[in-house]
Amino acid sequence: MDRVEELINQWIWQEEFWLPPGITWKDIAEGTTGGSRHPKPRDLLICLPLALSFIALRFGFERVVAQPLSRLLGVRDRFRVRVTPIPKLEAFYRRKKNQPLESEIILLEKRCGLTQRQIQAWFHHRRNQDRPSNTKKFCEASWRFVFYLAVFSGGLISLIHTPWFWDQRECWHGYPRQAVAEAQYWYYVVELSFYLSLLLSVSVDTKRKDFKEQIVHHIATIFLIAFSYCGNYVRIGTLVMLVHDSSDFLMESAKMFNYAGWRKTCDTLFAIFAVVFLITRLVVFPCRVVYTTAVHWLEFFPPYPGYYFFNALLLVLQALHIFWAWLILRMVYKFVFSGQVERDERSDEESEVEDEDEGGDEERSWEQKHGALNSKLASLANNCVLKNLTNQRRKMNSRTPKAR
Repeated sequence: MDRVEELINQWIWQEEFWLPPGITWKDIAEGTTGGSRHPKPRDLLICLPLALSFIALRFGFERVVAQPLSRLLGVRDRFRVRVTPIPKLEAFYRRKKNQPLESEIILLEKRCGLTQRQIQAWFHHRRNQDRPSNTKKFCEASWRFVFYLAVFSGGLISLIHTPWFWDQRECWHGYPRQAVAEAQYWYYVVELSFYLSLLLSVSVDTKRKDFKEQIVHHIATIFLIAFSYCGNYVRIGTLVMLVHDSSDFLMESAKMFNYAGWRKTCDTLFAIFAVVFLITRLVVFPCRVVYTTAVHWLEFFPPYPGYYFFNALLLVLQALHIFWAWLILRMVYKFVFSGQVERDERSDEESEVEDEDEGGDEERSWEQKHGALNSKLASLANNCVLKNLTNQRRKMNSRTPKAR
């Protein structure tokens, strides 16, 4: 085992890359004072089984707690037409997942013996059929709400009395001889396990408009947590996690009430979330966290590869913060100048499934127009029949006297 760890340290955990000049892994392991734990890469191996446990716990929570809660709060799912299975259309849909082009519709028309309008209608209903229901989205949001609220509360309790919570220069005083408290260790393990679970379950989760940005965010967060723990940058790492958790539970709670149809509650929570997000992600994070890793760090150590790697990941997160802040500010702008937030706009800003609400409105309007068209055609047909009968009677009445 020691031989394997030595090879890993030689090929992966190279001291010249990850640690400041003159500092070795032994300095972290042997020089830690004032606590019972010092960080070791092997400590993070527990995160994989914990991530799988989080996935199992999540599915149990959604069925036992979230679904009954959704019914209690009045979450309603839209009625969606179930399409008739057509193997050739189904094979095309599974391959491309989008509306076929006009040339493709012509080919499908020849293969299936359907009209272009029938094919377009089939694909429209088939896409709506795959869109997640409000209940499913409510369950996902409620699970994340419970986790973010619990982990933020625990992180705040464990950090509020630490010196580096108030003065970020304390993150580097005494490095690398900085002890890791048990609460901070479990804060790291739980956070890393949760983001691993999100990455593992991404294929079954609701796909949102910022799906790619979320994947980048999860990967960058996992690298940051793992690297900061192994390099004993636990103090600054806990601050990064706390800043992110401070607004996430507010966003998830706003989504929950949005799916339940509680508009005023949703708008209030979203307003609080927007203020907290903009302050923590655009002010606290760059001015406190990124500044201390980019500037204060150089007061203690010269730059080295790990310094650039760490700050590059933080800047990736900051770029994502700016992207999401722009979405939030765009929605706030519309709310201020229009007086209300359209439902589809809220879904857009909260990164819901692409065109979910627009698709629902489109489906309802299409069905209404279709129904109105059918009624008009039926009425027109009835009128035509009545006119024909009337004309026939008139002809018969006009002919009868002559016959006599």
